[in-house]
Amino acid sequence: QVQLVESGGGLVQPGGSLRLSCAASGSINAMGWYRQAPGKQRELVARFSSIGSANYADSVRGRFTISRDNAKNTVYLQMNSLKPEDTAVYYCKDERSDTWGQGTQVTVSS
Repeated sequence: QVQLVESGGGLVQPGGSLRLSCAASGSINAMGWYRQAPGKQRELVARFSSIGSANYADSVRGRFTISRDNAKNTVYLQMNSLKPEDTAVYYCKDERSDTWGQGTQVTVSS
């Protein structure tokens, strides 16, 4: 079973940027980024479908970009123009095997 390790979270001021990374132990295909804020359900942020198309939640479209490096088995989430409501634990997921990473905390605060 593939293992996923996220990194890149941290504390950033509103309007700032962060790039999250998700390193997989095997080849990547359909991968997604999700987030869960305190007291809320986990929600989709962005994902690649099995055919490679990218989909985004309405709340992040135009600010976040999902990308991948197949040679490194890594998926990225570039987050720009961050808002306090983006504060959450961010998880990556291998959609084929339904495997989750351990999560990385993103906090947007002044």
